[in-house]
Amino acid sequence: MLTDVQIAQSTNMQPIKEVAEKIGLTEDDLELYGKYKAKISLETIQRLENSKDGKLILVTAINPTAAGEGKTTTMIGLSQGLNKIGKKAVVAMREPSLGPCFGVKGGAAGGGYAQVVPMEDINLHFTGDIHAITTANNLIAAMLDNSIHQGNPLHIDVRQIVWKRCVDLNDRALRHITIGLGGKVNGVPREDGFDISVASEVMGVLCLARDLDDLKERIARMIVAYTYDGKAVTVDDIKATGAVMLLLKDAIKPNLVQTLDHNPVFVHGGPFANIAHGCNSVMATKLALKLGDYAITEAGFGADLGAEKFLDIKCRQAGLRPDAVVIVATVRALKMHGGMDKKELGNENLDALRKGIENLEKHIENIQKYGLPSVVAINAFPTDTTAELDLLREICESKGVEVALSEVWAKGADGGVELANKVLNVLETKQAHFKPIYELEAPIADKIKTIAKEIYGADDVVFSKKVINKMKQYEAQGLGNLPVCIAKTQYSLSDDPTLLGRPRGFVVTINELIPNAGSGFLVAISGDIMRMPGLPKVPAANHMELKNNGEIVGLF
Repeated sequence: MLTDVQIAQSTNMQPIKEVAEKIGLTEDDLELYGKYKAKISLETIQRLENSKDGKLILVTAINPTAAGEGKTTTMIGLSQGLNKIGKKAVVAMREPSLGPCFGVKGGAAGGGYAQVVPMEDINLHFTGDIHAITTANNLIAAMLDNSIHQGNPLHIDVRQIVWKRCVDLNDRALRHITIGLGGKVNGVPREDGFDISVASEVMGVLCLARDLDDLKERIARMIVAYTYDGKAVTVDDIKATGAVMLLLKDAIKPNLVQTLDHNPVFVHGGPFANIAHGCNSVMATKLALKLGDYAITEAGFGADLGAEKFLDIKCRQAGLRPDAVVIVATVRALKMHGGMDKKELGNENLDALRKGIENLEKHIENIQKYGLPSVVAINAFPTDTTAELDLLREICESKGVEVALSEVWAKGADGGVELANKVLNVLETKQAHFKPIYELEAPIADKIKTIAKEIYGADDVVFSKKVINKMKQYEAQGLGNLPVCIAKTQYSLSDDPTLLGRPRGFVVTINELIPNAGSGFLVAISGDIMRMPGLPKVPAANHMELKNNGEIVGLF
Protein backbone atom coordinates (compact mmCIF):
# COMPACT_ATOMS: atom_id res chain seq x y z
CA MET A 1 0.00 0.00 0.00
CA LEU A 2 1.33 3.41 -0.96
CA THR A 3 1.81 6.08 1.70
CA ASP A 4 0.19 9.49 1.37
CA VAL A 5 3.42 11.11 0.28
CA GLN A 6 4.07 8.35 -2.27
CA ILE A 7 0.58 8.86 -3.71
CA ALA A 8 1.17 12.61 -3.94
CA GLN A 9 4.62 12.19 -5.51
CA SER A 10 3.28 9.79 -8.15
CA THR A 11 0.67 12.29 -9.36
CA ASN A 12 1.14 14.14 -12.64
CA MET A 13 0.02 17.65 -11.77
CA GLN A 14 -1.56 19.96 -14.31
CA PRO A 15 0.03 23.37 -14.85
CA ILE A 16 -1.78 25.74 -12.53
CA LYS A 17 -2.80 27.88 -15.52
CA GLU A 18 -4.93 24.96 -16.79
CA VAL A 19 -6.48 24.42 -13.35
CA ALA A 20 -7.36 28.11 -13.18
CA GLU A 21 -9.13 27.93 -16.56
CA LYS A 22 -11.67 25.48 -15.09
CA ILE A 23 -13.05 28.28 -12.91
CA GLY A 24 -12.80 31.03 -15.49
CA LEU A 25 -9.44 32.52 -14.55
CA THR A 26 -6.80 33.47 -17.11
CA GLU A 27 -3.05 33.76 -16.83
CA ASP A 28 -3.48 37.52 -16.33
CA ASP A 29 -5.37 36.76 -13.10
CA LEU A 30 -2.46 34.75 -11.69
CA GLU A 31 0.86 35.54 -10.07
CA LEU A 32 2.80 32.35 -10.69
CA TYR A 33 5.00 30.63 -8.12
CA GLY A 34 6.49 28.04 -10.47
CA LYS A 35 4.33 25.70 -12.58
CA TYR A 36 1.92 24.42 -9.95
CA LYS A 37 1.22 27.28 -7.53
CA ALA A 38 -0.15 30.77 -8.04
CA LYS A 39 -1.54 33.70 -6.14
CA ILE A 40 -4.68 35.47 -7.32
CA SER A 41 -4.15 39.14 -8.05
CA LEU A 42 -6.03 41.74 -6.02
CA GLU A 43 -7.36 43.25 -9.25
CA THR A 44 -9.02 39.93 -10.08
CA ILE A 45 -10.62 39.74 -6.63
CA GLN A 46 -12.02 43.25 -7.06
CA ARG A 47 -13.34 42.39 -10.53
CA LEU A 48 -15.24 39.39 -9.17
CA GLU A 49 -16.73 41.26 -6.21
CA ASN A 50 -20.19 41.63 -7.70
CA SER A 51 -20.40 38.12 -9.16
CA LYS A 52 -23.09 35.74 -7.94
CA ASP A 53 -22.25 33.53 -4.95
CA GLY A 54 -22.52 29.75 -4.96
CA LYS A 55 -23.61 27.60 -2.01
CA LEU A 56 -21.38 27.59 1.09
CA ILE A 57 -20.67 24.23 2.75
CA LEU A 58 -18.78 24.08 6.06
CA VAL A 59 -16.88 20.93 7.04
CA THR A 60 -16.33 20.31 10.76
CA ALA A 61 -15.91 17.21 12.95
CA ILE A 62 -16.24 15.55 16.32
CA ASN A 63 -13.61 16.25 18.99
CA PRO A 64 -10.34 14.83 17.66
CA THR A 65 -8.71 11.73 19.12
CA ALA A 66 -5.48 9.85 18.61
CA ALA A 67 -7.46 7.53 16.33
CA GLY A 68 -7.88 10.27 13.70
CA GLU A 69 -10.97 11.75 12.05
CA GLY A 70 -9.90 12.90 8.57
CA LYS A 71 -11.75 16.23 8.30
CA THR A 72 -9.43 17.74 5.69
CA THR A 73 -9.33 14.51 3.71
CA THR A 74 -13.14 14.35 3.73
CA MET A 75 -13.45 18.00 2.67
CA ILE A 76 -11.15 17.45 -0.30
CA GLY A 77 -12.91 14.18 -1.17
CA LEU A 78 -16.30 15.92 -1.07
CA SER A 79 -15.10 18.44 -3.64
CA GLN A 80 -13.73 15.61 -5.78
CA GLY A 81 -17.07 13.80 -5.54
CA LEU A 82 -19.06 16.89 -6.49
CA ASN A 83 -16.84 17.59 -9.48
CA LYS A 84 -17.04 13.90 -10.45
CA ILE A 85 -20.82 14.16 -10.84
CA GLY A 86 -20.59 17.31 -12.92
CA LYS A 87 -20.85 20.06 -10.29
CA LYS A 88 -18.39 22.94 -10.06
CA ALA A 89 -16.97 22.79 -6.53
CA VAL A 90 -14.07 24.85 -5.18
CA VAL A 91 -12.30 24.28 -1.86
CA ALA A 92 -11.02 27.04 0.43
CA MET A 93 -8.80 25.59 3.14
CA ARG A 94 -6.11 26.60 5.61
CA GLU A 95 -2.37 26.39 5.12
CA PRO A 96 -0.57 23.92 7.41
CA SER A 97 1.67 25.27 10.15
CA LEU A 98 5.23 23.97 10.40
CA GLY A 99 4.61 23.34 14.11
CA PRO A 100 2.41 20.24 13.73
CA CYS A 101 4.17 19.24 10.50
CA PHE A 102 7.37 18.66 12.48
CA GLY A 103 5.57 17.77 15.71
CA VAL A 104 2.88 15.22 16.35
CA LYS A 105 0.55 15.47 13.38
CA GLY A 106 2.65 15.46 10.23
CA GLY A 107 1.31 17.16 7.11
CA ALA A 108 -2.14 18.65 6.60
CA ALA A 109 -3.04 18.54 2.92
CA GLY A 110 -5.46 15.62 3.06
CA GLY A 111 -4.57 11.96 2.68
CA GLY A 112 -4.66 8.93 0.42
CA TYR A 113 -6.37 9.76 -2.86
CA ALA A 114 -8.03 12.88 -1.44
CA GLN A 115 -5.06 15.24 -1.28
CA VAL A 116 -4.05 18.70 -2.38
CA VAL A 117 -0.79 19.03 -4.29
CA PRO A 118 2.06 19.97 -4.45
CA MET A 119 1.79 18.42 -0.99
CA GLU A 120 5.41 18.93 0.05
CA ASP A 121 5.36 22.62 -0.86
CA ILE A 122 2.05 23.23 0.91
CA ASN A 123 3.32 21.59 4.09
CA LEU A 124 6.67 23.39 4.06
CA HIS A 125 7.31 27.00 3.03
CA PHE A 126 4.61 27.17 0.30
CA THR A 127 4.49 30.79 -0.96
CA GLY A 128 5.94 32.25 2.24
CA ASP A 129 2.71 33.61 3.75
CA ILE A 130 3.31 32.32 7.28
CA HIS A 131 6.90 33.58 7.19
CA ALA A 132 5.61 37.03 6.23
CA ILE A 133 3.14 36.91 9.13
CA THR A 134 5.91 35.85 11.51
CA THR A 135 8.18 38.67 10.38
CA ALA A 136 5.39 41.25 10.58
CA ASN A 137 4.52 40.13 14.11
CA ASN A 138 8.14 40.32 15.24
CA LEU A 139 8.69 43.70 13.58
CA ILE A 140 5.86 45.04 15.75
CA ALA A 141 7.53 43.51 18.82
CA ALA A 142 10.90 45.03 17.90
CA MET A 143 9.43 48.49 17.30
CA LEU A 144 7.50 48.29 20.57
CA ASP A 145 10.65 47.48 22.53
CA ASN A 146 12.60 50.11 20.64
CA SER A 147 10.04 52.76 21.61
CA ILE A 148 10.53 51.82 25.26
CA HIS A 149 14.33 51.79 24.88
CA GLN A 150 14.35 55.20 23.16
CA GLY A 151 13.00 57.07 26.17
CA ASN A 152 9.51 55.51 26.26
CA PRO A 153 7.68 58.57 24.83
CA LEU A 154 4.33 56.74 24.93
CA HIS A 155 4.71 55.97 28.67
CA ILE A 156 4.23 52.23 28.10
CA ASP A 157 3.94 50.14 31.24
CA VAL A 158 6.24 47.16 30.62
CA ARG A 159 4.07 45.11 32.99
CA GLN A 160 1.11 45.64 30.66
CA ILE A 161 2.56 44.57 27.30
CA VAL A 162 0.13 42.20 25.57
CA TRP A 163 2.05 41.67 22.32
CA LYS A 164 4.23 38.55 22.11
CA ARG A 165 6.82 37.43 19.62
CA CYS A 166 6.12 34.34 17.49
CA VAL A 167 7.76 31.52 15.53
CA ASP A 168 6.12 28.88 13.34
CA LEU A 169 7.47 25.92 15.29
CA ASN A 170 6.56 24.05 18.46
CA ASP A 171 9.06 25.35 21.02
CA ARG A 172 7.91 25.17 24.64
CA ALA A 173 11.14 26.76 25.91
CA LEU A 174 10.01 30.08 24.41
CA ARG A 175 6.65 30.27 26.18
CA HIS A 176 7.96 32.45 29.01
CA ILE A 177 11.27 34.27 28.64
CA THR A 178 13.13 37.34 29.87
CA ILE A 179 14.52 39.78 27.29
CA GLY A 180 16.75 42.85 27.36
CA LEU A 181 19.46 41.37 29.58
CA GLY A 182 23.11 42.40 29.36
CA GLY A 183 23.04 46.09 30.09
CA LYS A 184 21.48 49.27 28.79
CA VAL A 185 22.68 48.79 25.21
CA ASN A 186 20.51 45.64 24.89
CA GLY A 187 17.20 47.26 25.70
CA VAL A 188 14.90 47.30 28.71
CA PRO A 189 14.68 44.01 30.67
CA ARG A 190 11.19 42.59 30.90
CA GLU A 191 9.24 39.35 30.78
CA ASP A 192 8.14 38.22 27.34
CA GLY A 193 7.14 35.07 25.48
CA PHE A 194 6.45 33.50 22.11
CA ASP A 195 3.22 32.25 20.56
CA ILE A 196 3.21 29.94 17.56
CA SER A 197 2.82 32.09 14.43
CA VAL A 198 -0.65 30.82 13.59
CA ALA A 199 -1.87 32.21 16.94
CA SER A 200 -0.53 35.68 16.13
CA GLU A 201 -3.11 38.40 15.74
CA VAL A 202 -1.39 39.24 12.44
CA MET A 203 -2.65 35.87 11.17
CA GLY A 204 -6.09 36.76 12.51
CA VAL A 205 -6.30 40.09 10.72
CA LEU A 206 -4.93 38.68 7.47
CA CYS A 207 -7.59 35.94 7.48
CA LEU A 208 -10.48 38.27 8.36
CA ALA A 209 -9.55 41.23 6.14
CA ARG A 210 -11.85 41.93 3.18
CA ASP A 211 -9.22 43.83 1.18
CA LEU A 212 -6.02 45.89 1.54
CA ASP A 213 -7.80 48.89 3.07
CA ASP A 214 -9.52 46.69 5.66
CA LEU A 215 -6.22 44.97 6.43
CA LYS A 216 -4.53 48.32 7.03
CA GLU A 217 -7.30 49.48 9.37
CA ARG A 218 -7.14 46.23 11.32
CA ILE A 219 -3.36 46.35 11.68
CA ALA A 220 -3.45 49.96 12.81
CA ARG A 221 -5.83 49.24 15.71
CA MET A 222 -4.12 46.11 17.05
CA ILE A 223 -3.35 46.68 20.75
CA VAL A 224 0.25 45.97 21.79
CA ALA A 225 0.41 47.40 25.32
CA TYR A 226 -1.10 49.79 27.86
CA THR A 227 0.27 52.98 29.34
CA TYR A 228 0.73 53.63 33.05
CA ASP A 229 -2.68 55.29 33.14
CA GLY A 230 -4.38 52.36 31.34
CA LYS A 231 -4.62 53.78 27.82
CA ALA A 232 -4.30 51.27 24.96
CA VAL A 233 -1.20 51.54 22.76
CA THR A 234 -1.75 50.38 19.17
CA VAL A 235 0.43 49.43 16.20
CA ASP A 236 -0.39 52.82 14.74
CA ASP A 237 0.84 54.53 17.92
CA ILE A 238 4.29 52.94 17.51
CA LYS A 239 4.19 53.92 13.80
CA ALA A 240 4.55 50.35 12.53
CA THR A 241 1.42 50.11 10.34
CA GLY A 242 3.03 51.02 7.02
CA ALA A 243 6.01 48.70 7.44
CA VAL A 244 3.74 45.79 8.40
CA MET A 245 1.63 46.39 5.29
CA LEU A 246 4.76 46.13 3.15
CA LEU A 247 5.54 42.73 4.66
CA LEU A 248 2.00 41.47 4.01
CA LYS A 249 1.42 42.91 0.52
CA ASP A 250 1.79 39.49 -1.14
CA ALA A 251 0.68 37.32 1.77
CA ILE A 252 -2.84 38.76 1.57
CA LYS A 253 -3.36 37.26 -1.90
CA PRO A 254 -5.00 33.79 -1.85
CA ASN A 255 -3.02 30.82 -3.19
CA LEU A 256 -4.35 28.47 -5.88
CA VAL A 257 -3.33 24.79 -6.09
CA GLN A 258 -5.11 21.55 -7.10
CA THR A 259 -6.45 18.21 -5.90
CA LEU A 260 -4.96 14.95 -7.17
CA ASP A 261 -7.57 14.98 -9.95
CA HIS A 262 -6.80 18.60 -10.86
CA ASN A 263 -9.72 20.43 -9.25
CA PRO A 264 -9.04 23.97 -7.94
CA VAL A 265 -8.26 24.61 -4.27
CA PHE A 266 -7.51 27.88 -2.50
CA VAL A 267 -5.07 27.46 0.41
CA HIS A 268 -4.75 30.65 2.43
CA GLY A 269 -4.26 31.44 6.09
CA GLY A 270 -3.75 28.95 8.89
CA PRO A 271 -4.94 29.87 12.39
CA PHE A 272 -5.47 26.99 14.85
CA ALA A 273 -9.01 26.60 16.16
CA ASN A 274 -7.98 25.70 19.71
CA ILE A 275 -5.95 28.88 20.23
CA ALA A 276 -7.18 31.19 17.45
CA HIS A 277 -10.25 31.49 15.21
CA GLY A 278 -9.38 28.44 13.13
CA CYS A 279 -10.65 29.49 9.68
CA ASN A 280 -9.00 30.16 6.34
CA SER A 281 -9.11 33.67 4.90
CA VAL A 282 -12.30 35.55 4.10
CA MET A 283 -10.81 36.50 0.73
CA ALA A 284 -10.21 32.84 -0.22
CA THR A 285 -13.67 31.76 0.93
CA LYS A 286 -15.32 34.55 -1.05
CA LEU A 287 -13.24 33.68 -4.12
CA ALA A 288 -14.44 30.09 -3.88
CA LEU A 289 -18.04 31.36 -3.62
CA LYS A 290 -17.64 33.58 -6.68
CA LEU A 291 -15.89 30.98 -8.84
CA GLY A 292 -17.73 27.80 -7.86
CA ASP A 293 -21.34 26.68 -7.69
CA TYR A 294 -20.33 25.11 -4.37
CA ALA A 295 -17.68 26.52 -2.04
CA ILE A 296 -16.40 24.06 0.54
CA THR A 297 -14.43 25.26 3.52
CA GLU A 298 -13.33 23.85 6.87
CA ALA A 299 -13.02 25.12 10.40
CA GLY A 300 -10.46 23.49 12.67
CA PHE A 301 -11.19 20.64 15.08
CA GLY A 302 -14.80 20.08 16.22
CA ALA A 303 -18.02 22.06 16.10
CA ASP A 304 -17.25 23.28 19.64
CA LEU A 305 -14.15 25.11 18.41
CA GLY A 306 -13.66 25.84 14.72
CA ALA A 307 -17.31 25.73 13.68
CA GLU A 308 -18.41 27.93 16.59
CA LYS A 309 -15.78 30.52 15.68
CA PHE A 310 -16.54 30.26 11.98
CA LEU A 311 -20.23 30.89 12.67
CA ASP A 312 -19.97 33.45 15.47
CA ILE A 313 -16.90 35.37 14.30
CA LYS A 314 -15.99 34.85 10.63
CA CYS A 315 -19.51 34.66 9.20
CA ARG A 316 -20.65 37.63 11.25
CA GLN A 317 -17.69 39.81 10.18
CA ALA A 318 -17.67 38.73 6.54
CA GLY A 319 -21.42 38.57 5.97
CA LEU A 320 -21.28 34.87 5.09
CA ARG A 321 -24.33 32.60 5.39
CA PRO A 322 -23.60 28.86 5.28
CA ASP A 323 -26.08 26.60 3.50
CA ALA A 324 -25.09 23.24 5.02
CA VAL A 325 -22.57 21.62 7.35
CA VAL A 326 -20.74 18.30 7.08
CA ILE A 327 -19.72 16.70 10.41
CA VAL A 328 -16.90 14.17 10.04
CA ALA A 329 -16.60 11.17 12.34
CA THR A 330 -14.99 7.74 12.36
CA VAL A 331 -16.14 4.59 14.07
CA ARG A 332 -12.65 4.26 15.58
CA ALA A 333 -12.64 7.75 17.09
CA LEU A 334 -16.16 7.36 18.45
CA LYS A 335 -15.20 4.09 20.16
CA MET A 336 -12.27 5.92 21.72
CA HIS A 337 -14.67 8.60 22.98
CA GLY A 338 -16.64 5.70 24.42
CA GLY A 339 -13.70 4.64 26.57
CA MET A 340 -12.06 2.05 24.33
CA ASP A 341 -8.25 1.76 24.35
CA LYS A 342 -6.54 2.79 21.13
CA LYS A 343 -4.88 -0.63 20.80
CA GLU A 344 -8.30 -2.33 20.77
CA LEU A 345 -10.05 -0.09 18.23
CA GLY A 346 -9.85 -2.70 15.48
CA ASN A 347 -12.26 -4.91 17.43
CA GLU A 348 -16.03 -4.55 17.22
CA ASN A 349 -17.50 -2.95 20.35
CA LEU A 350 -21.05 -1.66 20.02
CA ASP A 351 -21.28 -0.56 23.66
CA ALA A 352 -18.22 1.69 23.36
CA LEU A 353 -19.49 3.01 20.03
CA ARG A 354 -22.94 3.78 21.44
CA LYS A 355 -21.39 5.71 24.34
CA GLY A 356 -18.93 7.52 22.05
CA ILE A 357 -21.67 8.58 19.66
CA GLU A 358 -22.85 10.92 22.42
CA ASN A 359 -19.94 13.18 21.39
CA LEU A 360 -21.19 13.22 17.80
CA GLU A 361 -24.76 13.86 18.97
CA LYS A 362 -23.61 16.99 20.80
CA HIS A 363 -21.93 18.33 17.67
CA ILE A 364 -25.08 17.65 15.65
CA GLU A 365 -27.13 19.54 18.25
CA ASN A 366 -24.63 22.43 18.17
CA ILE A 367 -25.04 22.86 14.41
CA GLN A 368 -28.81 22.69 14.75
CA LYS A 369 -28.69 25.54 17.29
CA TYR A 370 -27.32 27.76 14.52
CA GLY A 371 -30.28 26.88 12.30
CA LEU A 372 -28.19 24.88 9.84
CA PRO A 373 -28.85 21.46 8.25
CA SER A 374 -26.06 18.89 8.47
CA VAL A 375 -24.81 15.62 7.03
CA VAL A 376 -22.66 13.17 8.99
CA ALA A 377 -19.73 11.83 6.95
CA ILE A 378 -18.40 8.52 8.24
CA ASN A 379 -14.76 8.42 7.23
CA ALA A 380 -14.41 4.70 6.48
CA PHE A 381 -11.73 2.40 7.90
CA PRO A 382 -11.20 -1.27 6.90
CA THR A 383 -11.85 -2.34 10.51
CA ASP A 384 -15.38 -0.88 10.57
CA THR A 385 -17.97 -3.66 10.88
CA THR A 386 -21.44 -3.74 9.35
CA ALA A 387 -23.01 -3.76 12.82
CA GLU A 388 -21.03 -0.69 13.86
CA LEU A 389 -21.89 1.25 10.71
CA ASP A 390 -25.57 0.29 11.02
CA LEU A 391 -25.68 1.48 14.64
CA LEU A 392 -24.06 4.78 13.74
CA ARG A 393 -26.49 5.35 10.87
CA GLU A 394 -29.49 4.43 13.01
CA ILE A 395 -28.63 6.89 15.79
CA CYS A 396 -27.82 9.75 13.40
CA GLU A 397 -30.99 9.25 11.38
CA SER A 398 -32.99 9.25 14.62
CA LYS A 399 -31.63 12.79 15.08
CA GLY A 400 -32.96 13.76 11.66
CA VAL A 401 -29.49 13.85 10.10
CA GLU A 402 -28.48 12.12 6.88
CA VAL A 403 -25.41 9.88 6.94
CA ALA A 404 -22.95 9.11 4.15
CA LEU A 405 -20.05 6.68 4.05
CA SER A 406 -16.93 8.50 2.84
CA GLU A 407 -14.30 6.31 1.21
CA VAL A 408 -12.29 9.14 -0.30
CA TRP A 409 -8.96 8.13 1.29
CA ALA A 410 -8.97 4.83 -0.61
CA LYS A 411 -10.99 5.77 -3.70
CA GLY A 412 -10.64 9.52 -4.20
CA ALA A 413 -13.51 11.08 -6.19
CA ASP A 414 -15.38 7.75 -6.54
CA GLY A 415 -15.36 7.40 -2.74
CA GLY A 416 -16.89 10.85 -2.33
CA VAL A 417 -19.90 10.47 -4.63
CA GLU A 418 -22.25 9.17 -1.91
CA LEU A 419 -21.35 12.07 0.36
CA ALA A 420 -21.68 14.55 -2.53
CA ASN A 421 -25.19 13.31 -3.34
CA LYS A 422 -26.28 13.42 0.31
CA VAL A 423 -25.02 17.00 0.63
CA LEU A 424 -26.81 18.01 -2.58
CA ASN A 425 -30.02 16.44 -1.29
CA VAL A 426 -29.78 18.41 1.95
CA LEU A 427 -29.11 21.63 0.04
CA GLU A 428 -32.18 21.02 -2.11
CA THR A 429 -34.58 19.87 0.61
CA LYS A 430 -33.60 21.72 3.78
CA GLN A 431 -33.48 25.46 4.26
CA ALA A 432 -30.73 27.07 6.33
CA HIS A 433 -31.86 29.64 8.90
CA PHE A 434 -28.46 30.78 10.11
CA LYS A 435 -28.20 32.84 13.27
CA PRO A 436 -25.18 33.29 15.61
CA ILE A 437 -25.50 31.80 19.07
CA TYR A 438 -25.21 35.12 20.96
CA GLU A 439 -25.80 38.83 20.44
CA LEU A 440 -22.79 41.15 20.29
CA GLU A 441 -24.46 43.61 22.64
CA ALA A 442 -24.45 41.08 25.50
CA PRO A 443 -21.87 41.59 28.28
CA ILE A 444 -18.54 39.78 27.74
CA ALA A 445 -19.21 37.35 30.60
CA ASP A 446 -22.62 36.44 29.17
CA LYS A 447 -21.17 35.71 25.72
CA ILE A 448 -18.57 33.39 27.23
CA LYS A 449 -21.22 31.66 29.36
CA THR A 450 -23.48 31.20 26.34
CA ILE A 451 -20.73 29.45 24.38
CA ALA A 452 -19.70 27.31 27.36
CA LYS A 453 -23.24 26.26 28.27
CA GLU A 454 -24.86 25.99 24.83
CA ILE A 455 -21.94 24.65 22.78
CA TYR A 456 -19.72 22.83 25.29
CA GLY A 457 -22.53 21.70 27.61
CA ALA A 458 -20.96 23.22 30.75
CA ASP A 459 -22.92 23.87 33.92
CA ASP A 460 -21.20 27.18 34.55
CA VAL A 461 -18.11 29.35 33.97
CA VAL A 462 -15.61 30.51 36.58
CA PHE A 463 -13.67 33.71 35.88
CA SER A 464 -10.38 34.50 37.59
CA LYS A 465 -10.16 37.82 39.42
CA LYS A 466 -7.79 39.10 36.72
CA VAL A 467 -10.32 38.27 34.00
CA ILE A 468 -13.16 39.94 35.91
CA ASN A 469 -11.09 43.12 36.10
CA LYS A 470 -10.19 42.91 32.41
CA MET A 471 -13.81 42.46 31.37
CA LYS A 472 -14.64 45.70 33.18
CA GLN A 473 -11.61 47.42 31.63
CA TYR A 474 -12.37 46.32 28.06
CA GLU A 475 -16.05 47.19 28.32
CA ALA A 476 -15.06 50.67 29.54
CA GLN A 477 -12.69 50.97 26.55
CA GLY A 478 -15.47 50.18 24.07
CA LEU A 479 -14.41 46.59 23.37
CA GLY A 480 -17.41 45.01 25.07
CA ASN A 481 -19.37 44.49 21.84
CA LEU A 482 -16.70 42.28 20.25
CA PRO A 483 -17.31 38.54 19.77
CA VAL A 484 -15.32 36.11 21.91
CA CYS A 485 -12.76 33.58 20.70
CA ILE A 486 -12.32 30.95 23.42
CA ALA A 487 -9.00 29.11 23.43
CA LYS A 488 -9.43 25.65 24.91
CA THR A 489 -8.38 22.05 24.44
CA GLN A 490 -9.59 20.42 21.24
CA TYR A 491 -9.77 16.94 22.75
CA SER A 492 -12.82 17.48 24.93
CA LEU A 493 -16.05 19.44 24.89
CA SER A 494 -14.86 20.68 28.29
CA ASP A 495 -11.60 22.49 29.07
CA ASP A 496 -10.17 19.23 30.50
CA PRO A 497 -8.56 17.12 27.73
CA THR A 498 -9.13 13.90 29.68
CA LEU A 499 -12.94 14.20 29.65
CA LEU A 500 -13.86 12.40 26.42
CA GLY A 501 -17.27 11.58 25.01
CA ARG A 502 -19.99 13.96 26.17
CA PRO A 503 -19.00 15.12 29.65
CA ARG A 504 -21.64 16.58 31.93
CA GLY A 505 -21.61 18.50 35.18
CA PHE A 506 -18.36 20.35 34.44
CA VAL A 507 -17.32 23.98 34.87
CA VAL A 508 -15.19 25.96 32.42
CA THR A 509 -12.48 28.18 33.92
CA ILE A 510 -11.36 31.37 32.15
CA ASN A 511 -7.86 32.40 33.26
CA GLU A 512 -6.96 35.18 30.83
CA LEU A 513 -8.60 37.65 28.44
CA ILE A 514 -6.60 39.18 25.59
CA PRO A 515 -7.81 42.05 23.37
CA ASN A 516 -7.49 41.37 19.63
CA ALA A 517 -8.93 44.67 18.48
CA GLY A 518 -7.56 44.27 14.96
CA SER A 519 -9.08 40.84 14.50
CA GLY A 520 -12.23 42.16 16.07
CA PHE A 521 -12.60 39.74 18.97
CA LEU A 522 -11.48 39.03 22.52
CA VAL A 523 -9.45 35.88 23.21
CA ALA A 524 -10.53 34.08 26.39
CA ILE A 525 -8.01 31.50 27.61
CA SER A 526 -9.59 28.49 29.34
CA GLY A 527 -8.05 25.64 31.29
CA ASP A 528 -4.36 24.97 30.71
CA ILE A 529 -4.33 25.67 26.97
CA MET A 530 -1.01 26.95 25.58
CA ARG A 531 -0.63 29.30 22.59
CA MET A 532 2.82 27.84 22.02
CA PRO A 533 2.69 24.03 21.65
CA GLY A 534 5.58 21.74 22.55
CA LEU A 535 7.08 18.84 20.64
CA PRO A 536 6.06 15.26 21.55
CA LYS A 537 8.51 12.66 22.84
CA VAL A 538 9.04 11.40 19.30
CA PRO A 539 8.49 14.33 16.90
CA ALA A 540 7.47 13.65 13.31
CA ALA A 541 10.68 15.49 12.37
CA ASN A 542 12.68 12.49 13.62
CA HIS A 543 11.57 10.47 10.61
CA MET A 544 12.10 13.04 7.86
CA GLU A 545 14.92 13.21 5.35
CA LEU A 546 15.84 14.46 1.91
CA LYS A 547 17.33 11.85 -0.41
CA ASN A 548 20.14 12.56 -2.85
CA ASN A 549 17.66 12.66 -5.74
CA GLY A 550 15.65 15.37 -3.98
CA GLU A 551 12.86 13.04 -2.80
CA ILE A 552 11.25 14.02 0.49
CA VAL A 553 10.67 11.16 2.94
CA GLY A 554 8.59 11.10 6.13
CA LEU A 555 6.76 14.41 5.81
CA PHE A 556 3.33 12.76 5.86
